[in-house]
Amino acid sequence: MTVRRLPGLPGLAVPAALTALTALLALLAGCGIRATEVPTDYGPAPSRVRCSLAEPNAPVEGASGVPAQVFLLCGSSLVAVDRTVPVPEGASDSGRRALVAQGLLDQLTASPSPAEKEAGYTTDVRRGIAVTGPRSGDPADTLRLSIAPGDLTSYALAQVVCTFSDSAAGEGDGSVVLAGPGDAPARRYACTDDVRTRPGSNEPRSTEVEEG
Repeated sequence: MTVRRLPGLPGLAVPAALTALTALLALLAGCGIRATEVPTDYGPAPSRVRCSLAEPNAPVEGASGVPAQVFLLCGSSLVAVDRTVPVPEGASDSGRRALVAQGLLDQLTASPSPAEKEAGYTTDVRRGIAVTGPRSGDPADTLRLSIAPGDLTSYALAQVVCTFSDSAAGEGDGSVVLAGPGDAPARRYACTDDVRTRPGSNEPRSTEVEEG
């Protein structure tokens, strides 16, 4: 058998070179190092939701009413955005409260603006919810929804409670009295820091309110 010498390696025969290469691969495998011919690609890093607008919301031209804020969802938190709620002149206190609440609900159910969508804002409050003032026997500050508060998703309930409690529809103490269309008694719901931070995990706490 003719033994061919490796160029540049005088005196080292091919069989000896193969033996040395085999030993080297075995040594690398023992160290936990494994060669691969398949490139690994885990894709681009996940994008982060900014949850902040590049520019504040500009007032709608010709809009008039009460300046207010509504709470939209962004990421896992509630974030306040500016809105304007129309309220007719001469409305009574209870009537004004219900009108403000309905205007806020309409803003919550409306689709976020293109800039808000780009920043990651969404809403979980569905269209078609109406709000009225108290019935006979209700506490004077009651707002009755056309859907029972308990039937709202935890996100939607947090949006409604925090929006109402932070507006002229609430009492100014971080709470709002809500009831549904049925006979269930009105309850006072509180918007807390925990609710704002994690509305999906922390539903607004509520306590039953005595009849007026």
